[in-house]
Amino acid sequence: MKKITSILVLFFCIQISYTTQASGPVYKDKNAPIESRIKDLVSKMNLDEKILQLNQYTAGLNTNANNIGEAVKAIPAEIGSLIYFSADPVWRNQIQKKAMEESRLGIPILFGFDVIHGYRTVYPISLGQACSWDPALVTEAAAVAAREAKLSGVDWTFSPMIDVARDPRWGRVAEGYGEDPYTNAVFGVATVKGYQGKNLNDPYSVAACLKHFVAYGMSEGGRDYRYSDVSRQSLWETYLVPYEACVKAGAATLMSSFNDISGVPGSANPYTLTEILKKRWKHDGFVVSDWDAINQLINQGVAADRKEAGLKAFTAGVEMDMTDQIYAQNFKQLIAEKKISMAKVDEAVSRVLRVKFRLGLFDKPYSTVVDESQRYLTPESKAIAQRLSAESMVLLKNEKNTLPLNSGVKQIALIGPMATDKENLLGAWSANGKESDVESISEGLNKEFGTSVKINLAKGCGFDGRDESGFAEAIAATQKSDVVLICLGEKRGWSGENASRSSIALPVIQEKLVQELRNTGKPIVLILSNGRPLELVRLEPLADAMVEIWQPGVCGGSALAGILSGRTNPSGKLSMTFPLSTGQIPTYYDMRQSARPTGGQGNYQDIPTEPLYWFGHGLSYTTFTYGTAKLSATKIKKTEKLTVEVEVTNSGNVKGTETVLWYISDPACSISRPMKELKFFEKKELTAGAKTTFKFEIDPMRDLSFVDSDGKHFLETGDFYVLVNKQKVKFEVTE
Repeated sequence: MKKITSILVLFFCIQISYTTQASGPVYKDKNAPIESRIKDLVSKMNLDEKILQLNQYTAGLNTNANNIGEAVKAIPAEIGSLIYFSADPVWRNQIQKKAMEESRLGIPILFGFDVIHGYRTVYPISLGQACSWDPALVTEAAAVAAREAKLSGVDWTFSPMIDVARDPRWGRVAEGYGEDPYTNAVFGVATVKGYQGKNLNDPYSVAACLKHFVAYGMSEGGRDYRYSDVSRQSLWETYLVPYEACVKAGAATLMSSFNDISGVPGSANPYTLTEILKKRWKHDGFVVSDWDAINQLINQGVAADRKEAGLKAFTAGVEMDMTDQIYAQNFKQLIAEKKISMAKVDEAVSRVLRVKFRLGLFDKPYSTVVDESQRYLTPESKAIAQRLSAESMVLLKNEKNTLPLNSGVKQIALIGPMATDKENLLGAWSANGKESDVESISEGLNKEFGTSVKINLAKGCGFDGRDESGFAEAIAATQKSDVVLICLGEKRGWSGENASRSSIALPVIQEKLVQELRNTGKPIVLILSNGRPLELVRLEPLADAMVEIWQPGVCGGSALAGILSGRTNPSGKLSMTFPLSTGQIPTYYDMRQSARPTGGQGNYQDIPTEPLYWFGHGLSYTTFTYGTAKLSATKIKKTEKLTVEVEVTNSGNVKGTETVLWYISDPACSISRPMKELKFFEKKELTAGAKTTFKFEIDPMRDLSFVDSDGKHFLETGDFYVLVNKQKVKFEVTE
């Protein structure tokens, strides 16, 4: 009997062993819970494999067919991530195959790339997108970018940038959504949703990366990579707001910032990276450094050498080292010296693996290979890009209804360095966008007007320099035309990273061209393409109308032409204030009240204090009339909600779209607050003569509370105001 029992036990043991071997390790079981798969895989990894998972190298800079084989050989099979500069999914799959088949455990590589405002179908820069006040459309555009990127071998985009920015001298204002925390939060969330879809493992989803964490937009003097003197109060009330919203929306990863935050650089800051992000917000993805940012801790004076820089970044909460290989070169020694614990390494590796599992890379590691014609610039994708371009454009000025161009216009002078330009309409960080994909302003106008209007084209001048030899041709074209469109702006490299400027005015040669053409007496329409607010104090008086088109991407020509012809009624409103002059910086809508606000005390003595165009400015070809804003109650308790409504009528003659911006003001608080704070916006289209009701439901804790320097929200009783259009309505909050 004992012998039979022993045989049975042996049989069952063999069966269990066979079943386990047949089913494979838990981390390869797609039906197992992700956390179980992570735990199983980490337990099987050796130290070298763990360290490489925390490093990011590059691939695709040299895609010459003769060198691809050697390039693949040079990439460690165990590397955690690659910045993928190629757009070839076949080559990407070759690299991934090496990771899956030549590494001991078959851990897939995470391929990342900077997809900021489109991959190949490039849409407007982010600053322009926010001027659309259409987050649903921004989500659609981000989904287009995700699909194109995914089909090109990219799993992870270093976007959105949600740095609140109030100094337009800083070149990277182009990459964010402007000066307001709430606006950055709304459009950041919209972009994350577009990239990541309903589920990260969907076929066309890519992981988002919020950047740059945090207060990078406050770099001193608008100079890139510089010190940010930011108080804890400002950090919580302004700069952390969009990050918290996007983390709650499920953003997979974050990128640490270059800047020094009040003495502790963003890439070595345990308060922001661990205390706030990981402990308070419970973010379970990972943080990647910016390019070579860990090494820059030496330049910033907080690390003596690369080893100390790696230690400080990692212990602060940066899990992945982008490109500088400090982690790869120093971690073994730091672990041996017990300065870094294996528990901390395992946690960091787990965070990286968690994102890979959520993306489905372990189960579907390879890119689907389709022809470029099915990947890029599809009619549906271009339609979204064109619509977003049109909605992003802002009609800044329109004296005597110069626009839209009426039927009496038979000849148009199209002048300026931007008139036929394509490359610069793409803007900075245009991923794999190509100049040949872009529709120029000239092409858009010709398509719009056909043979009914003659276009008299003359460049006039370059973007900069002193060459006035083209002025005569421009004047001649203007003199025989009914109206002159002068297309001015910035080159794409004048904004973006490392593109700070001491003045936000256009070069003198462009301003001089406008003055010369003004002297002809013909109506002038300024078309402005740029990556930041501009100083227009000398140009604005010379123009009858001005249209800000930003850097609109591949479909900007038709989008602008539709506005000029009247086919499209402009609806954009500024997401960033245009100062009257560079000397007014910083000027933003939600400033705090002066100690002596009456009589102009404390203001500049040599220039006006008011900017040229405030945040929220934008004209239409129709008129919107606001009724009286009505509150559902004039007194509420902290636990009660309040509704405010306003009826808006399209009192003009054409269909138009209006965005209603709702602000809150708290005139007396234990911590002083901005004069007004945007809390909600809504956009609706109205036919001529139609009216509709816009509604804002106020949740006191969400919309009326404030935050202290430790990030704690509090709500005080007392008087509040809701502001809409030019109305200010009072109500009271009680216990």
